[in-house]
Amino acid sequence: MNLAENTILITGGASGIGLALAERFLQAGSTVIVCGRRSDKLQEAQAKHPQLHTHVCDVGQETDRQELFNYVTSTFPELNVLINNAGIQNRQPIVGNSRPWSFHQAEIAINLEAPIHLAMLFTPHLQQQPQSYIINVTSGLAFAPLAQAAIYSATKAALHSFTLSLRHQLANTTVNVLEIVPPAVQTDLSGAGIHTFGAPLNEFTDGIVAGLARGDEEVGYGTSEISRKASREQLNEIFKRMNG
Repeated sequence: MNLAENTILITGGASGIGLALAERFLQAGSTVIVCGRRSDKLQEAQAKHPQLHTHVCDVGQETDRQELFNYVTSTFPELNVLINNAGIQNRQPIVGNSRPWSFHQAEIAINLEAPIHLAMLFTPHLQQQPQSYIINVTSGLAFAPLAQAAIYSATKAALHSFTLSLRHQLANTTVNVLEIVPPAVQTDLSGAGIHTFGAPLNEFTDGIVAGLARGDEEVGYGTSEISRKASREQLNEIFKRMNG
């Protein structure tokens, strides 16, 4: 993948992995639009990178996704890269959980429903571009789940499956379907201070961008590289160690 001369939409791009990817693409010479739910975080990102384009959007809502598609394709008709990065991770027990279903449904909507819907919305537009990309951000937990983040792990496993099918369906088009498979990374995904044990954000992002530049269809880093290449037997062992 050529990192320069693209027009890129990154969901969940106001902080964490999304913003780090946006910074790398901006440095390479691409135009980048990021969207997120919080206008204050988007303003902070734009203050740091004035060339960054921002748009408030809750991708967990169908109407917001449709509005995002309409806005981006009309304002940036040359858009050729969609990065489905937005995600939330709730560490909640399944048995005896008293939270309302809407709490759990929001995690499914943002992590799984949104990237599927956005891929369906944007694919006809991307097929009109000479070279285009849909890049889905999954997780090492798609391969070896974390029991205390059962819904998150399940959504990422489903998104990995969807990515494989989408790549197959678009194999004879101009749309390349790629997958980024992060390990635990030092971000606030589950809340402040939860992922301090994870890979440093900048080291992770540099490794991922290098993989994209090489033309890898599926790019992991650190422990997620081990999980995504593991056998079924090895994954069982990884699961036991993680959840023991």
